[in-house]
Amino acid sequence: QVRLLESGGGSVQAGGSQRLSCAASGYSCWSYTWTWYRQAPGKERDFVSDIDSDDRTTYADSVKGRFTISEDNAKNMVYVQMNSLKHEDTAMYYCKLYCVGGSQGDYWGQGTKVTVSS
Repeated sequence: QVRLLESGGGSVQAGGSQRLSCAASGYSCWSYTWTWYRQAPGKERDFVSDIDSDDRTTYADSVKGRFTISEDNAKNMVYVQMNSLKHEDTAMYYCKLYCVGGSQGDYWGQGTKVTVSS
């Protein structure tokens, strides 16, 4: 059974930094894409960043230059380093694994909350 567990959320002041982690277990993929999404209260879930098995990364315009996605294959972890946080970054952050082959499918974590106070 594939499991994803996010951690690292909390409260931070505007201008500060936070690193979110997503730990995955129980999966086997020929190729994959890790994606971070976020959902602010009353809003839709939005794309933040992704990284694929070829280490290609993409970012939403709203976080480009401030957030950095990375992965540690040995630990089955994916991270997003968030710098220069703004109040509008306040949201529940979710990681998703898109797996091709093996454990084919989309898998979501339960989310971790980030609150940025201005």
